[in-house]
Amino acid sequence: MIRIVTDSSCDLPEEVIEEHRIAVVPLTIRFGSADFVDREELTVDQFWDRLLAGDDDLPETAAPSVGRFHSAYTSLSAEGADGIVVICISSAISATHQSAVLAAEQFPGGVPIRVIDSGLVSAALGMVAVEAAETAAGGADLDRVETTARTSASMSNLFATLDTVDFLKRGGRIGAAAAFFGNLLDVKPIITFRDGAVQAAGRVRTRRKAVTAVIDHVRDLGDRIERLWVVHSDPDDLGDFISALSRVHPAAPLVTRLGPVVGTHSGPGVAGVVYRLG
Repeated sequence: MIRIVTDSSCDLPEEVIEEHRIAVVPLTIRFGSADFVDREELTVDQFWDRLLAGDDDLPETAAPSVGRFHSAYTSLSAEGADGIVVICISSAISATHQSAVLAAEQFPGGVPIRVIDSGLVSAALGMVAVEAAETAAGGADLDRVETTARTSASMSNLFATLDTVDFLKRGGRIGAAAAFFGNLLDVKPIITFRDGAVQAAGRVRTRRKAVTAVIDHVRDLGDRIERLWVVHSDPDDLGDFISALSRVHPAAPLVTRLGPVVGTHSGPGVAGVVYRLG
């Protein structure tokens, strides 16, 4: 069977990871001088408690080492994998893909490895990994699983509102969108991904309008959406957001909270969706 590897920016719940037998290579979160391995030494709840307490400097993220990917490949090879498809966070915002490629080039195990730059992040990346795992579970060969992952990545995206762009700016992840958002006060940014990086999708003056813009985006996509999940950082209006979303997309979505990697750069107050178009 072909096995799937992704990284911990995927924001997949543990039960989904276990169900689809996806191997997750962790990034590292740094608070001041203290480093924490994502999911191993720092849970999602612990991360948000620490960030919101405001007792530390703003956290930073670091890509996994080549050795971390090598260990994942070794484990899957030992479990009898016929091939490995690795699906990584966008190379435009992280060196994770580079580590995965180097580990694959140096791996002596004999099992074929294909490394894909998803051009995505968060549960949009996770959604691609799940679709690839579903294809693999159906008995597809390595070429078919790789094609599925690449097609899914090209048809998937994220659309969300943030409370502020300050975390994106401080983490250097805002790119060309910085000029669009500028230094306006009380602007609620709306973001998406394009060409592997954060792009501005709009800016409004109130939170209500920002959330409505996300709902309207889903409504506009309509029947083109094959799969839709909710991503959030536990904002106060999450219940209202999910309720409003159900009126334009009746299928119950997977709801997943942003983890430390993405939360470091988004900050609190995120409400959004990831989706796969047909």
